[in-house]
Amino acid sequence: MANNSATNEKHEVVLNLNSEDCKKFDDSDIQVAVPLLQKLVAEVVGSYFLIFAGCCSVVVNINNDKVVTLPGISIVWGLTVMVLAYTLGHISGAHFNPAVTLAHASTKRFPLKEVPAYIVAQVLGSTLASGTLRLIFSGKNDHFVGTLPAGSDLQAFVVEFIITFYLMFVISGVATDNRAIGELAGLAVGSTVLLNVMFAGPITGASMNPARSLGPAIVHNEYKGIWIYLVSPTLGAVAGTWAYNFIRYTNKPVREITKSASFLKGCEVE
Repeated sequence: MANNSATNEKHEVVLNLNSEDCKKFDDSDIQVAVPLLQKLVAEVVGSYFLIFAGCCSVVVNINNDKVVTLPGISIVWGLTVMVLAYTLGHISGAHFNPAVTLAHASTKRFPLKEVPAYIVAQVLGSTLASGTLRLIFSGKNDHFVGTLPAGSDLQAFVVEFIITFYLMFVISGVATDNRAIGELAGLAVGSTVLLNVMFAGPITGASMNPARSLGPAIVHNEYKGIWIYLVSPTLGAVAGTWAYNFIRYTNKPVREITKSASFLKGCEVE
């Protein structure tokens, strides 16, 4: 009798969990407590390797007769974002970008009090990476690896806004919505960065990241058009996350939603 009672109780708990998972479960409800210092170290390290790898591909391309090419540079940026997202995403969220941090905070998916520390960590990582590249590639091989508008400031502003909107829209879809397949988040975000760099790189440098532009600017003391790369990506990221936030809420049952989207988790509702 005691055994049956225990078994029934156990089954009841399991059924309740499954019900919650299908109807009301939100991935933001489950949080692993990671000390802020560990998060900041992860952001510094992640930002460092992101900027080092991406900007290094630019320098190598310039110094070696365009051997890397634009597609090659795009692939480097995309792959770097992808591997770092899978490596550090579970620790700090793998932002590496002040615009992403501010966008998440604007929708209350990130603590507002941690925003300043995250931004400092991201800019620090970018600056250290830019300094490392300048030490390695000195003399005639020392090239500015920051971002500069190829055309007008208005053109650069609009392009940066659009590509950052696109990036943040994808991030919001695959990384913040529990209906999406979370395991594909790094691949989706990395692919988006690759695509953006492919067509926007020759126009603006495809920053999408204030830290990516600010780090090299500090090291090389080159601030031409820097305001564009600080303001436009931030506005684009906030607009992108709010646009997705607007369409993510629905009264449709999960069964109906999953019929028309392949990137949603299968969750059967009885």
